[in-house]
Amino acid sequence: MADSTPRATSNRSTTPGSSTFKDYIGSQWADRDRPLPAPREQAPFAAERRARISELHPGRTIVVPAGQAKVRSNDCDYPFRPHSTFAHLTGWGTDTVVGSVLVMTPNGSGHDATLYFRATAGRDSEEFYANPEIGEFWVGPRPSLDEVAADLGLATADLAAFAAVADGLDASALVVRDADVDLTRSLDERLGSPVGGAPEGDGVPATDDVLARDLSELRLVKDPYEVGELRKAVQATKSGFDDVIADFDQVLAHPRGERIVEGTFNRRARADGNTVGYDTIAASGHHACILHWTRNDGAVQPGDLILIDAGVEVDSFYTADITRTLPVSGTFSDVQRMVYEAVLEAADAAFAIVEPGITFRQVHATAMEVIARKTAEWGFLPGTAEESLQPDNQFHRRYMVHGTSHHLGLDVHDCAKARREMYIDGVVQAGMVFTIEPGLYFQQDDLTVPEEFRGIGVRIEDDILVTADGAENLSVGIPRTPSEVEGWIARTGR
Repeated sequence: MADSTPRATSNRSTTPGSSTFKDYIGSQWADRDRPLPAPREQAPFAAERRARISELHPGRTIVVPAGQAKVRSNDCDYPFRPHSTFAHLTGWGTDTVVGSVLVMTPNGSGHDATLYFRATAGRDSEEFYANPEIGEFWVGPRPSLDEVAADLGLATADLAAFAAVADGLDASALVVRDADVDLTRSLDERLGSPVGGAPEGDGVPATDDVLARDLSELRLVKDPYEVGELRKAVQATKSGFDDVIADFDQVLAHPRGERIVEGTFNRRARADGNTVGYDTIAASGHHACILHWTRNDGAVQPGDLILIDAGVEVDSFYTADITRTLPVSGTFSDVQRMVYEAVLEAADAAFAIVEPGITFRQVHATAMEVIARKTAEWGFLPGTAEESLQPDNQFHRRYMVHGTSHHLGLDVHDCAKARREMYIDGVVQAGMVFTIEPGLYFQQDDLTVPEEFRGIGVRIEDDILVTADGAENLSVGIPRTPSEVEGWIARTGR
């Protein structure tokens, strides 16, 4: 199940196997006398999240795996990142032990939570030196059960004990199915039917899909700890943009300058956080019109605009998501500035309406009113802005086919399994964090626009916190207006 054997490397192993060597490598190690840590800052917040899920699913065992490392190639894995739900409910971050499982067991009045994980192995075990996947000589020491219990404020148990828990599950149990596909399959096989298929006593189904929905909706409103982590992520992202601008000479000189942008930003993400929250988009010239351009293999030419969509993920896994569109030569051309100012107007109009009580869809609708008006004024539409805004027309969406906002948090597109009536049709509440990111993209072969517009792509994206009486732009410190951007490049670039 979760305690699988390591991948075979016997055809190239040189590890000694004699009893003499085993005795020698397992002896003469200093005692580790580490005091138990105090509970980390997020521990009480994670406990509150578990309590809220417990209330929604009384009497049902809930299984939340962290997941396994994913293979990149042969016996090389991608860096491990636990499932976001696991991180949310435990408070564990980049120090999460691979393969861990959180189990919430009904106790009559709520749930008891136990974290099962593979604890540190003794130096007298072969795993210590001979297991390249989990051995301490290979990947470093793991914490003890007592250390993690103190750190996270959770009961802990060795992962080997999870097998007995799995044997005791019945069809009423719920599991986060996509967190560890192999474990979920094993649970299904033990039961002879899919876990999470049994209805509640009142006939209302409480399936794994409902659990996934509830876990997503739990993240719609951020607690103070989450907001603080998002602030850190935004600040680190600002530093990453500063680094990129400082490297503009190298960016312009390299035949794949977009890769230099990507690498420079990613260096900051690793230095100040865990990594990037998503693949960096470094789209220069007409590549900016490709919404998810992540190949980043193009040159950056003097006079280009470069659209950089990037975010640092901090060690708790909360990520920023910022886009700035920058003139690499330091100043906007007249047409570039005109497009940029239109997008900025749309972003500012959308931000101005954000407050508790509006519906989430109003943010997009407000931005689209500006986009429709501007493209109509420029003569790009086959009618007026009002005609274009009719549901059956939407001509202006040719130049901005994406949405204006999405929730942000542990995932760059957070709360992805929330119900539509809680998301796009939902009421905005204080504590929500979402993006505002309008854009205009004129493809290089688009005959509906004048030639001087073709190949220009502009997006401005900010991370917005809803407050009790309005909203705060968390990324307002990253220059946004054309004059601010030009001054930023002049001050920071070399």
